Amino acid sequence: MKIAVYSCRPDEEAFFRQYEKKYGAELLISPLPPTPETALLARGCQAVNTITTPIGRELIDIWHQCGVRTISTRTVGYEHIDWKYAKELGISVSNVSYTPHTVAEYTVMTMLMAIRKMKTILTRYMGQDYSLTGIRGRELCHMTVGVIGTGKIGETVIRLLSSFGCRILAYSRTEKDSVKAYARYCGLETLYRESDLITLHAPATPDTFHMINRDSLASMKDGVVLINMARGSLIDTSSLIEALESGKVGAAALDVVENETGIYYQDFKCRPVGHHEMAVLQAMPNVLMTPHTAFFSDEAVDDMVRYSIENCIAAVSH
Repeated sequence: MKIAVYSCRPDEEAFFRQYEKKYGAELLISPLPPTPETALLARGCQAVNTITTPIGRELIDIWHQCGVRTISTRTVGYEHIDWKYAKELGISVSNVSYTPHTVAEYTVMTMLMAIRKMKTILTRYMGQDYSLTGIRGRELCHMTVGVIGTGKIGETVIRLLSSFGCRILAYSRTEKDSVKAYARYCGLETLYRESDLITLHAPATPDTFHMINRDSLASMKDGVVLINMARGSLIDTSSLIEALESGKVGAAALDVVENETGIYYQDFKCRPVGHHEMAVLQAMPNVLMTPHTAFFSDEAVDDMVRYSIENCIAAVSH
């Protein structure tokens, strides 16, 4: 079978070639994202393999005319694809999973960096300021950590946190016995009220949109630390900025932010980014921001490429 691969990064190509040979597929690989101009790369292909570029009706129509039967995104989230319209045309849409350890370990790393004020320490060090003023941190073992979402990543975060000796609260629509060995499930209101640090591991859905907002922030402890390694839409960014400026939120670590599409994974050294809220957050000494890289490990990239090709083959063979 033939698969059109879009937005292939240099670090991914070796994995694609490895699995092309293993599964006997023919891959048409392009570094370009899917657009109306590049969509015809998929002519004669049964499958399209893509990443985070928004996929709307125009692209889906072109691919349908090209004979594409399935679209696989090598990401966990698939909200960037109009999958309902694709389904109407008989085109299946699939996403992938990858090792939960990559995001979970990154999450714990950013938790520690946030509570130990590592951004300020490193910034000062580069300027040869070795003073101790304002950089005294906190110990995780004495904190209550609230984990929102106990899927594979959230559960792995909880398992890692259990080694630190902190009290762990958890919230999820579905409770798991394996999590109960390490954390206590509770309602969101209790989690907000009692947590010193809150980490988000929920998907982007209408129900989770802006779940962290002015009202929920007001119900949290003064100086609460917020960690978001999930999706930018979970947090109302303007409300977060207000809470950081007032001191209601003591620190934040954000691997994702609202309206990051078209910015993250690009080089803006010599031009304005055009995202005012991101610039405000990035300027704050108590906000650690990374460009949606929590997933980025050798193991995770291997998983994403392999599973996406397997999804394409399974969908066409069905």
